[in-house]
Amino acid sequence: MEKLTNKEEEVIQALWDIEKGFVKDILTKLPNENHYNTVSTIIRNLEDKGYVSHKAYGNTHQYFPIITKETYSKQFMNLATKKYFDNSYKNMVSFFAKEEKISAKELREILDIIEKKK
Repeated sequence: MEKLTNKEEEVIQALWDIEKGFVKDILTKLPNENHYNTVSTIIRNLEDKGYVSHKAYGNTHQYFPIITKETYSKQFMNLATKKYFDNSYKNMVSFFAKEEKISAKELREILDIIEKKK
């Protein structure tokens, strides 16, 4: 699975939110002002990369994701953990703790989830 650019991630996030839609529908979900042709090009790139497909209605295409947000998230997190945290989730969690991005309460909740899986 190929890594996406920031713009591609923005567009696929919008598509995950609406589940399926035309370029004009995706445009309304994007946080920044974007040009129709730019978004259309990004969607076609996502299609070429295997993230998106479409259903044709004449000359118009309705797009839908074929990769789930969960699948992409898992792949992205595995890559980030490998690349930035020496393939250690412990290092990743401790990084967020040191940066005060995760609280002790949240860590206890994570521990509860882990304990319940055992």
